[in-house]
Amino acid sequence: MKVKPSPMSITHNLFPITSLITRRTTSNSTRMFKQHAKFFCVFSLITLSTIFFLIHSDHFSYHDSLKLHATNKEPLVMLHAQRSTLSTLENHNHKPLLDSMQEKKDEVADDYANQKVLVAPLNLNKEQRIAWFKENLQEFKILKSNKLAKQFHARIQQFLKKNLCDTQFFMTWISPSTSFGKREFLSIESLFKVQPQACLTILSRSLDSIHGYKILKPFIHKGFKVQAITPNLPFLFKGTLAESWLHELRKGKKDPGEIPLFQNISNLIRLAVLYKYGGVYLDIDFILLKPLNGLRNCIGAQSMDLGFKHWTRLNNAVLIFDKNHPLLLRFIDEFALTFDGNKWGHNGPYLVSRVVEKLGKRHGLNFTILPPMAFYPADWTKIGGFFRKGNTRVEEKWVEAKLNQLSGETYGVHLWNKQSSRLVIEEGSVIARLVSNH
Repeated sequence: MKVKPSPMSITHNLFPITSLITRRTTSNSTRMFKQHAKFFCVFSLITLSTIFFLIHSDHFSYHDSLKLHATNKEPLVMLHAQRSTLSTLENHNHKPLLDSMQEKKDEVADDYANQKVLVAPLNLNKEQRIAWFKENLQEFKILKSNKLAKQFHARIQQFLKKNLCDTQFFMTWISPSTSFGKREFLSIESLFKVQPQACLTILSRSLDSIHGYKILKPFIHKGFKVQAITPNLPFLFKGTLAESWLHELRKGKKDPGEIPLFQNISNLIRLAVLYKYGGVYLDIDFILLKPLNGLRNCIGAQSMDLGFKHWTRLNNAVLIFDKNHPLLLRFIDEFALTFDGNKWGHNGPYLVSRVVEKLGKRHGLNFTILPPMAFYPADWTKIGGFFRKGNTRVEEKWVEAKLNQLSGETYGVHLWNKQSSRLVIEEGSVIARLVSNH
C-alpha cells in the first residue's frame, strides 16, 4: 500500500541542512518528534485496518459465493452447518472474527491429525494391538461425532430436496483433504461428463471444510450438484449389527488389526449409506464411460471362470442398490460378525463374495451380477497395460481393439489406485485416450 508522504516529511527530506543552520534545536526537535509520532500512529492504524479488511473480505467473499450458489439453485457444499465459515455471521456480538479464525485453526489441526497413518505397529499380538488402540483412540477422528456429523441426515435430505437428481452417487474420502489429487478430480469429472444431472455426496470429514470446498468449487461453479458431508457413523449403523460393532470399537474392545482402520471403515460406510438412502456407491478411482441410471440392484464381478461362465470374485468398488435392500443388510451383518482387520480385502471384496456365494442360486433377493467387463475390464495385476502406449504396430492395434471393446461393454474402468497411482499415463495409451474423451 502506498502512503502519500506529508508536506512535513518532504520538507524534512529536501532541506535537512536548514534546521541545522537555524540552531533552533530544542523547539524543532520537539515539533518533529510529535509530527513523526503522529505519522507513525496513522500509518499503524491504516496497516492494522488493512489486515482486518483483508481477513473480513476473504470471509465475506467466501460467504457471498455460497449465497450465489443458493441463488442459482446450486448445492451448498458447506451448507449452514459449516461452523468454521458461517459462525462469523451467526454470532455478530460474540467476537465473530476471533471465533472464525480459531475455528479455521481447529480445522487445519484436525486435517493435520487425519494425515497420521494410524496403524498398529507390526509384530504385536491381539492384546497388544487392543492396548495400543486404546491409547491412541482419541486420534481416530473418524470415530468421533462433531457438530457437522450430528447434522449429517438433515444435510443429505436438504441436498436431495433442493436438487433434481437422475442418480444419487456416493463416494468416500477418509484421507486428508490435502491428498485429494488430480486422479480423484478426474474421477468426479468423468462422472459429471456422462451424467450431468447426477447428485454426488462425498462422505468425508476432511473435505467438509474450507479447503475441501475450494477443491470442489470448479464443479459447483459449473452448476454440478456435489457436496462433501461429515458422516455420522452411529446414525448410519443404527438398527444393524454394525451398531454394536462400532460401540465396542469406540470402547477399545475390538482389535483394529494391522490393516489401516480407515480402509475398513470405508468398506462399512458404503454399505450403510446405500442401505439408508439407496443409490450408487463408486470408488473415487473410476473413470465412468456410460451413465449408470439404467442399472438397478447390481454388483460387479471382478473375475470370472470363462469355462463355466461363473464369477470367481466380486468387488465392492461399485454398488448399485435400492434403499433397504436385504442384500446390503446381509453385507453389513457379515462385516460386524466376521470383522478381521488383519486380512486385506476380508471386509471388502472378499466379504461381498462370501455372502453371495452362501446365498446360492435360489436366493430371491432380486439383484444382478454384472460381468467383469462392466467395471473391471483390467484386473489389478494387469492395469499397467492400460497406462502404456503402443510401441509397435501390434501394440497399437491392441490399444485400438481395447478401446473399441470398452466402448461397447464397459460402464467404467477401475484404475486400482493402490497399484497404479505411480504409473505415468503415456500419450496414446488406453487411459490417455479415455481421459481425453471422458
